[in-house]
Amino acid sequence: MTNTILVSEVFGPVLQGEGALIGKPTVFVRTGGCDMRCVWCDTLYAVLPEFRHEWQPLTAQVIIERVLHLSQGKPILVTLSGGNPALQPLEPLLDLGHAAGLRFALETQGSVARSWFAKLEHLALSPKPPSSRMKIDWQKLQACVEAASCSTQAVLKIVIFDESDYQFAREAAARFPALPIYLQAGNHTPPQADNDWAAQPDIAGIAARLEWLLGRVIADGWNDVTVLPQLHTILWGNRRGV
Repeated sequence: MTNTILVSEVFGPVLQGEGALIGKPTVFVRTGGCDMRCVWCDTLYAVLPEFRHEWQPLTAQVIIERVLHLSQGKPILVTLSGGNPALQPLEPLLDLGHAAGLRFALETQGSVARSWFAKLEHLALSPKPPSSRMKIDWQKLQACVEAASCSTQAVLKIVIFDESDYQFAREAAARFPALPIYLQAGNHTPPQADNDWAAQPDIAGIAARLEWLLGRVIADGWNDVTVLPQLHTILWGNRRGV
């Protein structure tokens, strides 16, 4: 086990703020590095190379020890986030964590498939909609879906800012009808400066977008979708470590 994992931060327990596991106590392991540059990214410190000096190369053993210290030695859900955690060699972490009674959820944009996705309990695939100014590769997303095992609970989780994003979500749902889909009203107030991670979001604006999104879903009769706020944004804004 010589490979190290680039880690931006390990924190928690906190509530999972979005998707199928919203409200679940979890410890976050946020890796460093990403293959995308979404214009509304709120975790640039885990994405941009100029923050690389903050990322620690840690062994799987050290990460598990930190997680268990935070959870007081008790089994807990571990959320692997980023950046894009699929860029990191996480299989040893999953093996060690499972031996310690931990469960794992991974959040990724679906641009890189890994065979060890089959070892996850939960896989949240978050393809980036047009407002991100990123281009979707549906074949790569399909490969991620196929990499998950039948026992991995895979879902689609899409942030919605406008009508183009909504239509993107409709297309994603049509392409992957077997996957549950979660839509979330986007936070349009990302940090404005490198150190502005505590910037408070426009809660009223997010609420208005959430209401619009719900109305759109109802108007279409799209009744098997789940519409959610981003709970962590409402509670903690853009602060790091929560």
